[in-house]
Amino acid sequence: MIDIKLIRENPEIVKENIKKKFQDEKLVLVDEVAEMDKEYRAAKTKGDALRADRNRISKEIGSFMREGKKAEAGAAKTRVKEIGEELENLEKREEELNAEIRNRMMIIPNIIDPSVPIGKDDSENVEIQKYGDPVVPDYDIPYHTDILEALDGIDIDSAGRTSGNGFYYLKGDIARLHSSILSYARDFMINRGFTYFIPPFMIHGSVVNGVMSFAEMQNMMYKIEGEDLYLIGTSEHSMVGRFIDQILRKEDLPYTLTSYSPCFRKEVGAHGIEERGLYRVHQFEKQEMVVVCEPEDSPYWYDQLWQNSVDFFRSLDIPVRTLECCSGDLADLKVKSCDVEAWSPRQKKYFEVGSCSNLGDAQARRLGIRVKGENGNYFAHTLNNTVVAPPRMLIAFIENNLNADGSLNIPEPLRPYMGGQDKIVPPATKKNF
Repeated sequence: MIDIKLIRENPEIVKENIKKKFQDEKLVLVDEVAEMDKEYRAAKTKGDALRADRNRISKEIGSFMREGKKAEAGAAKTRVKEIGEELENLEKREEELNAEIRNRMMIIPNIIDPSVPIGKDDSENVEIQKYGDPVVPDYDIPYHTDILEALDGIDIDSAGRTSGNGFYYLKGDIARLHSSILSYARDFMINRGFTYFIPPFMIHGSVVNGVMSFAEMQNMMYKIEGEDLYLIGTSEHSMVGRFIDQILRKEDLPYTLTSYSPCFRKEVGAHGIEERGLYRVHQFEKQEMVVVCEPEDSPYWYDQLWQNSVDFFRSLDIPVRTLECCSGDLADLKVKSCDVEAWSPRQKKYFEVGSCSNLGDAQARRLGIRVKGENGNYFAHTLNNTVVAPPRMLIAFIENNLNADGSLNIPEPLRPYMGGQDKIVPPATKKNF
């Protein structure tokens, strides 16, 4: 949510930003907010004047009574009553206007960073840099679920019977590998100075509205029936929500946090064949990074966060690239965002395994996260990035570590979490290793 002062003073900047995001249908909101804001401020000014009049007249009533001026006192009482009724109607209108303004402000997109490339959708995102040499082996790489089934590491059929489509059982060495990746990611971020958290996995609606747009909420979040609680789609939601309505001490910033959680997502919409299996699921686990910082420091932390993801994947010898998200691919709260994509030797292309975002003060403004400053309080900036989400990362991992005989190599950083194991082999060939 942007500062309403920007609409008051520079509405054309807001409109131009909307055009850059190819959301022309929202242009009318700027004019509507501007008109409602004028009426709201006029109502506030009139209300202040009426309250001052009421206080003055109320004081006069006592004087009239002491002086025996009953008629004047009666007239003054009548006027106080009339002012009270007028104020009641005026305050009701103020509440209505305030709600209408906020509803529209929640839809108007955040101002994007000048460095963001202009484009309509993700097809116009811009490659920044590649890390590592992508390799295509001289043997076939099967689809990831076929590999996992050959390793006796997944059971999708049973999950379909217990839970439906979009769920899975991991088992044996693959389940252990999954947990090892998360444990390694946790320690990787702790070693980079981040504080480890396990947050609540359910949050109130007020937090949901603070951390994401309404459209995102509708497409992602599962609501607990009969309660003001939602299952989180990522631990960013509860981690940023942790600071709701707080005034932070300047000397405590930045907060650099890394959090583990299960994630629950509706994943609304039809997806192609390349997004079956573990690519888009309703439940998965993730290690996240979240930073709450001074406004002037958010560009620095943005670069630190995406670099952490690159370094994590490269430590496991998985080739990756970074991709700058264009204006039309940015969610409304984001100032700037880039995707980290991992190499798929089977598809011979990169696919998304994480996303890094600078949200400026949008979430802080919605949630009331302020910093206590010498000349008044101001809104903090928030950022987030995926360290690793094993379902997708697992796809990249097994494709890049698969041997011709169907076994999987375990990179050195993961071996301590795998009990020293350096390879996962199909059940029928275990006796050979």
